Amino acid sequence: MEGITGIAFFAGLAVIGLAIAAFGSATGQARAAAAALDAIWRQPEAAGRIQTVLILSLAFLESLTLFTFALAFLFAGRVAG
Repeated sequence: MEGITGIAFFAGLAVIGLAIAAFGSATGQARAAAAALDAIWRQPEAAGRIQTVLILSLAFLESLTLFTFALAFLFAGRVAG
């Protein structure tokens, strides 16, 4: 068996980066939701504005994860092909 090529090593690092990004995104979403629930509990009359900001924030966090997935598939395609 030959050693690991440079591009295969880079693809492995991309997979590790993907896992870190997914974990970070999930952690960020959980913290944002907890903060929004706490804010709504303290100030119920602002629930509509808080919910709007929460949904926008969650969309940005999720887009980061989706871009990371897209890059991982791009790198996987370069290694396979």
